Formats: sequence, C-alpha cells, structure tokens
Amino acid sequence: MVPSQPLFHPVRAALAALAAGTAAAVLSGCSSIAAVQSADDAANPACASMMVVLPDVLADLERRETNSQGTAAWGDPAQVVLRCGVTVPGPSTDPCVSVNGVDWVAREGTPGWTLTTYGRTPATEVLFDPNRVPSSTVLAELAPAAAKIPAQGGCTSVDTSVDLP
Repeated sequence: MVPSQPLFHPVRAALAALAAGTAAAVLSGCSSIAAVQSADDAANPACASMMVVLPDVLADLERRETNSQGTAAWGDPAQVVLRCGVTVPGPSTDPCVSVNGVDWVAREGTPGWTLTTYGRTPATEVLFDPNRVPSSTVLAELAPAAAKIPAQGGCTSVDTSVDLP
C-alpha cells in the first residue's frame, strides 16, 4: 500500500510561492519603485497635464515608477527626480536660466542641484547631480512637459537663454 500524499504540503507551497515570485520579478524587469516625497500641491490638475507628457527616457535614463502623485524618477538608482506642485519661488538672487521658453531658478547643493520652474503655478522642481547628468540635456528634454503648465511670468534677468534641440 502506497501512502497518500496530502493535497497541501507546506514545503511544496513555499517552493511554488518562491517560483511565482521569481517569475513575476523576471517578467517585470526587476525595476524597483522609487520612493519620492510628493509636494504639497501635487494634486493640482495642472500637474496632471504635465505628468502625462513626461519622457520615458531622459538623458539616456529609463523612467521608473514612483510611490507618490506628481513625481517622476529616471535611472536606477534615481539620477533625476521631478516633483510637481512645489512652492512657487518668489523673487530671488539665485541664477535663472531659460531653456526652450521655460525659466528655471537654479540652486546648487551638495552633491546635486535643484532647479525650480519660475513664473508657473504650480511650480516643478528637478533634482540631479550635474556631474552625472548634463543640466542642458535634462532641462531641454523636460521643457515641453514643463511648458504644459502655463507661464504667468518669468525671470526679469535671465543669466542664460538657450533654445536646445
């Protein structure tokens, strides 16, 4: 007489779950979700119009899924992070640059920079390390999406104004 095997066996169930999890990871490309803190005004409808036209590839970096509304990240680990709905910057002595019709206020930090759209409500900020990702590429590739939020003003003294392809 052959002993019958139980319908449920804990070891087999664990192995099946492990195999299913491994298959799901392989099929999803093993890309992790980037944790990005959303801005206070991330639910602003103007952010939605910008978010839907953000590039899938930015400066040769693939866009990743994020865990919060009004945010985007490129690269794994993230090399460029975008947050829509940040506080609109007021008058400032920080450098202002205009790229393809979008004004950005630049703040240098360690190790990266923060660039915030100027004259647009809500404002959008982009954080990145210019030693790893060229600022001209990032701003030129984000300008069409950032321009979806209408300009109500701009920098009064633009340090640099460039139109890039």
